Amino acid sequence: MSEATLKTAILRIRRGLLNEVARYHDYNVPYEEGMSVLDALRWIRANRDSTLAIRYSCINANACKTCMALVNGEVEYTCIARLTPDIIIVEPLPKRPLIRDLVTDTVPDDEKL
Repeated sequence: MSEATLKTAILRIRRGLLNEVARYHDYNVPYEEGMSVLDALRWIRANRDSTLAIRYSCINANACKTCMALVNGEVEYTCIARLTPDIIIVEPLPKRPLIRDLVTDTVPDDEKL
């Protein structure tokens, strides 16, 4: 495939820490039919910005449900949310304490020591 025919998607990702003013960063990622938003996030970490904080454990820990984020305003598993060749806005879960970037505290308050 020539470079002229490569499709791209843009992920607009909320970056930052708790108590910081939200800032968004756009990343152009290669797009292929069937890719998930998690595929794109992992591509960004491996190829563009290793400081992007994301959470997923399905690959190494054989666990699920840790990759949840707000994708275009909807709570989604990023491993299931499909990438499209458009602008996709990815933000942390809205009702969870923010740790950094897309990582939120997922431990229920009554289980914290």
